[in-house]
Parts: sequence; C-alpha cells; structure tokens
Amino acid sequence: MHKKLLIIGFVWPEPKSSAAGYRMMQLIETFQLKDYQITFASTCAKTENAFNLKSIGVQQVSIELNNSSFDVFVKALNPDVVLFDRFMTEEQFGWRVSEQCPDALKILDTEDLHCLRRGRQQAFKDQVNFDKTYLFNDTAKREIACIYRCDLSLIISEVEMEILKNDFKVDESLLLYLPFMLDNVSEKTLNALPKFEDRQHFVAIGNFLHEPNYHAVLHLKQNIWPLIKKNLPDAKMQIYGAYASLKVNQLHNSNEGFIINGFAESASTVLRQSRICLAPLLFGAGLKGKLIDAMKNGTPAVTTTIGAEGMFGNIEPNGFIEDNAEAFSEKAIKLYKNESLWEEKQYNGFQVLNTRFHKEQFQQLFLERIRLVKGQLKDRRLENFTGQMLHHHGLQSTKFMSKWIEAKNKSNL
Repeated sequence: MHKKLLIIGFVWPEPKSSAAGYRMMQLIETFQLKDYQITFASTCAKTENAFNLKSIGVQQVSIELNNSSFDVFVKALNPDVVLFDRFMTEEQFGWRVSEQCPDALKILDTEDLHCLRRGRQQAFKDQVNFDKTYLFNDTAKREIACIYRCDLSLIISEVEMEILKNDFKVDESLLLYLPFMLDNVSEKTLNALPKFEDRQHFVAIGNFLHEPNYHAVLHLKQNIWPLIKKNLPDAKMQIYGAYASLKVNQLHNSNEGFIINGFAESASTVLRQSRICLAPLLFGAGLKGKLIDAMKNGTPAVTTTIGAEGMFGNIEPNGFIEDNAEAFSEKAIKLYKNESLWEEKQYNGFQVLNTRFHKEQFQQLFLERIRLVKGQLKDRRLENFTGQMLHHHGLQSTKFMSKWIEAKNKSNL
C-alpha cells in the first residue's frame, strides 16, 4: 500500500519565480523517494508560472476556504501525512484535518519565520533597531501556536532554529532544521561555467511580490548603484524578477544603466552571463534562493548581514557581506575588477553548496524523522500539552468562525 501525502499549498509552486516554490519541489521529491502518493491542494488561483505537478505524478486539487466540502475530500483521501505550506494554511485547515483524520501526521513547512520577517520590516519602517518587542508580534502569536499544534515543523535556517529555541522556548523535538537540499556541484559543472572575462555587468534577482526584494532594488537604485556607476561607467545593473509592479518599472533608467527586465525564464542563464550578483537586503528571513542560485552558477555576490543569514556557517562567503552602502559599493567594484579575487570567491560558493546543503543527507534525515515521529505519535502528542491546549482553545474559535462564514455564505446565495 502506498502511503498518502496531502500538501495544502498557500500558493501553487512556482520554482522559477520564488525560493518558496523551489523549496516545495524539493520536499515533493523527498517524499517521492518513499513512493508516497501525493496530492497537492490549494485555494489559490494558478498563474502561468505555476509548475505542472501532474507532469511528475502529483494529483492537483482545488479546495475552498470555509467550506465543509474539504471535510468530505480529506476524509475520503485519508492521508498518512499532511504538510501545511506556511502557517496560514494550518490555521485554515488544521482543525478540519484533526477532526476528519486524527491519526495523520501534521507537518508545517514555515518557509521562513513570518514573524521574524514582519518584525524586521516594521523595525525598518520605524527606522529603529530590531529587538524582541518587534519579534513578539501578533504574527508570532499565530505562527508559534501553529508550530505547537503540528507534530513537526521544518525550519530552513539555523538562525531561526536558535530564535525558536531561545526566544520562544519551543521544544526542539517539535522542530527539524531542513535547509535547501541541493545536488553536489561537480568538477565537470564548474569547468563548463563561463569564466571571468566571458561575463559582464551586475545582476539582482527576486520575486517582486516579496516586499524585501522591492526595498533592496530601491536601495540599489538610490544609494549603491550611483557609487558603482561612477567607478565603472560602462557597467549595467540588470534587475530581474517576476511580478514587477508600476513602482518597480519606474526605477528603470537606461541612461544610468539601471535596467528592469522583468521575469527571467531561466535564472541560471541570467546569472551565468553576469559577473557579480548584488543582494542588498535590508530586512527579511529564511535562506535566500537568489544567493543559492548565484553560487550554483559561479557568480560571486555582495550581500548584507540579512542576506547572508543562515547561509555560510563557518565557511567563507562567495563574496562579501556589507551593510554600509559605501563599503558595499567598494567591495562590488573590487570584485568586478579583480579576477583572482573573483575566482577565490566563486570557489567559496561551491564549498558552501557542497558542505552545507547536501541533498541526500537532509533527505534521509527528514524521512527518518517522519518515521520516528509517526511511530511515537500518541506519546508525543500527550507530552505536547501546550499543543493540546492550543487545539482546544484556538481551534474552537477558528472552527466556529469558519462555520459561521460558511453558513453566512449559504444564506446569501
């Protein structure tokens, strides 16, 4: 008998547009190693960038919010494991899963800690240093409650693991550090990459629905690019990203060499043509897919402390980490001009990928943890009294609110 996995997606995965989509495809691949029969369900409308999951044998189902049709669907499917993509989907459907399939293992993929990203964004807006008063926000109350209600939560960054354990006092048995899971970069791949002299210009890449990416590009335009351009008059700043809004496109200025290109069909192609990747992120959380892509394509990067968070461990970065605009620009210029320094930083990137994100190692770790947790489910739930308490109180309110909305919708028909 095939084991069944139900993934409740916040959105349909778009691996070419976002790190979250890229991450979801890695999780699906991991479950397929154990021959899980996978159903991906979402309330979200599909965009043209959505990956066709049917092409890899995953069933696709549209579900509705605040509708008991989901109860019928999930009971008939009777999954062994339910994976919630971000805490919002657990809030919406967790209580329904618990009622209809009480023995299903519930896993939360946080993507990144939303409370951390939102807290940092608010501190950035208020122009003050981020501290616990910003971390312990209303999103944190919802997200941490969700972590307690699930049997296992996947955390993408070691920094976020420490925050959950130390600041929020979450028991480590409820958490699993699971970063991006990547193939090793072979010598053959390295040798096939374009060399220093075959590349030109700077690149920045990122989905513009993600607020940190917009502010990074704005910071580039206003504070960093003018300093680089003064020193390198022929260089161009090539900006790529899905869902560029009017305010993003208005930053385009060909006279300044600041080019907004929109969606890149292939991030790899764009990165391989470029000499340096710039990622001056001012707030955010999780691991940055753009830096992983830069390392995979042998493109050294200059980023900020936020951009580098959780990425390099004790290995030298694939470039430089600078928070000051002048220092950031100086390092970008130096890296652009100096071939031996560029090659050294490129090599660091391959070391990081092959040492810290080893695919098979993390896949096995994840599958083994699922096996252990599934085998001790009753005992673990008994020991997690906070989770039981939150189920009892929190989900009563969510449940009745949802039932009220459903009844209201019916009466309006």
